[in-house]
Amino acid sequence: MKLLVCISKSPDTTSKIDFTNNNTEFNEAGVQYIVNPYDEWYALVRALELKEQNGGSVTTITVGTANDDAIIRKGLAIGADNAVRVDAEAGDAFFTAFQIAEYAKANGFDIVFTGKETINYNGSQVGGMIAELLDQPFVSLATNLKMNGNVATISKEMVGGDEVVELSTPFVVSAAKGMAEQRIPNMRGIMAARTKPLEVIPAASCDHLVSFESYELPESKSACKYVDADNMAELVSLLHNEAKVI
Repeated sequence: MKLLVCISKSPDTTSKIDFTNNNTEFNEAGVQYIVNPYDEWYALVRALELKEQNGGSVTTITVGTANDDAIIRKGLAIGADNAVRVDAEAGDAFFTAFQIAEYAKANGFDIVFTGKETINYNGSQVGGMIAELLDQPFVSLATNLKMNGNVATISKEMVGGDEVVELSTPFVVSAAKGMAEQRIPNMRGIMAARTKPLEVIPAASCDHLVSFESYELPESKSACKYVDADNMAELVSLLHNEAKVI
């Protein structure tokens, strides 16, 4: 099986988020980047498990600059066979999806994996766009994937229960929590990642369809109010008039 896993970077959850240039750009000063958790823990690891069970290869692909190479190398350390970086700023979701789809078209992958979303933008758009550009089936927010030959049985959560679908390769799937368990790269994997191929390719011609006008931080949370356990009337009043939950 030829498996392609889309890898993106996200700020570490402990990073302080700030904006610059009149709130039109993300301030990267002092920010520590990590592999987007949904891409790493669920999409990449499930792809590696399928390779171990059925043979084949796992390639990661990232749309980004040379600053992203350390993030890409972590995917190789976890177990990917090789990696591709499309040499361009990721930009909007369509631009990113277009670059990935162009590479996938030229190389004939059985399954294209994405994480369900990035933890910094939460857009959950790229997977569906890739599938449309490839004219392939798409299953979103998958929590379980089993293969029998070239036929996949995929489970996903839905309101009130689970939905199970069956489809044949090739297809695109976005991975959510439950798809796999996180793997920590060992020293052998880290050393091997230094020599695994990381191919850099030029970006295909494509317009950016979305521009970001401004960013803003959420309002600070208000301080907690403590109510005496015997003062039920005050509690009800606060829930009704301030919290507006009753």
